[in-house]
Amino acid sequence: MLKSKENIIEMNNVGIRYDQGPEILSNIKLSLPKGSFHFLTGQSGAGKTSLLSLMYLAQKPSRGTISIFGQNIDFAQRSQLASFRRRIGVVFQDFRLLEHLSAYDNVALPLRVCDMDEREIKKRVTEFLTWVELDHHMYDKASTLSGGEKQRVAIARAVINRPDILLADEPTGNVDNIIAGKLMKLFVELNKLGTTVVIATHSEKIIRDFRYPRLHLQNRGLHVYYPADTSFLGDINV
Repeated sequence: MLKSKENIIEMNNVGIRYDQGPEILSNIKLSLPKGSFHFLTGQSGAGKTSLLSLMYLAQKPSRGTISIFGQNIDFAQRSQLASFRRRIGVVFQDFRLLEHLSAYDNVALPLRVCDMDEREIKKRVTEFLTWVELDHHMYDKASTLSGGEKQRVAIARAVINRPDILLADEPTGNVDNIIAGKLMKLFVELNKLGTTVVIATHSEKIIRDFRYPRLHLQNRGLHVYYPADTSFLGDINV
């Protein structure tokens, strides 16, 4: 495990482009301390999803360096990268559920990959699906759920393994304000247990209600803004 003062993600002069097109992001410099909580904002097309994909190692940058858990990914073995990914929980905007499986089995999947005992799996899955208010739909197939219900299943799956890092792309975009508030409280509680959280959102209400620093993408660059009353100043370098 990292020491509490170490950075869990570091990017230095990172750029990303697709094929031969122009850079989507340029000269990104970012250091996220372990246990921090940040919102990621920017207009549609600003590169939020691209930045998150770099963080969960779905792709490598076109240039620059990225370190995660203290390891430069350019020098990491394939087995190390797979191990790192298992420590990262991701909530995708398009859910990425297995439609033929039940809500229960979708959420249980990360635990079964780790060969956890089925009794412990049942305890955890029931707890998290109850928290996101889907206990009455636990055994319904994902294909029968509404968009908001699928979103909550995806969130439960992302946090079930108590990841070191949680990355969420618009996790409250398909739920009402009441459910959104409850989900945000779940993220806050997970953060209190030590998980580093980055949430991409367009919701100014959530940003106002939960006063965490904001990473803002604009003109292919990254800027940081702090709530006026934060005690966080100086803990993140952008």
